[in-house]
Amino acid sequence: MRRSFKFLLRPTVKQQIMLTAMLDDHRALYNAALEERREAYRRAKISIRYGEQSAQLKEIRADDPAGQGRWSFTSQQQTLRRLNKAFEAFFRRVKAGQTPGYPRFKGRGWFDTVT
Repeated sequence: MRRSFKFLLRPTVKQQIMLTAMLDDHRALYNAALEERREAYRRAKISIRYGEQSAQLKEIRADDPAGQGRWSFTSQQQTLRRLNKAFEAFFRRVKAGQTPGYPRFKGRGWFDTVT
């Protein structure tokens, strides 16, 4: 039998500011990766995959140590995997003949989880 527990998170004001900054940075990473994929296909008809974007993550973190560089590398990889999963679902629905629903840019209220 598996048990799960939910814990109520009551962050201090300082922690709340940091958590909001973390969500904003991960959302910016997601949106930038989506933009890169869209522009690469629009301009040169090439597909960019998770592996290529994940390889760029080290440079992104080095160029922005006060922004992207302060968060967990693994959580940022998970954010890129989240985008990849959205694209996989899109192409699966296209292949099946369903209404596809292209991955969208995430606004402040639509990106509330980091893995």
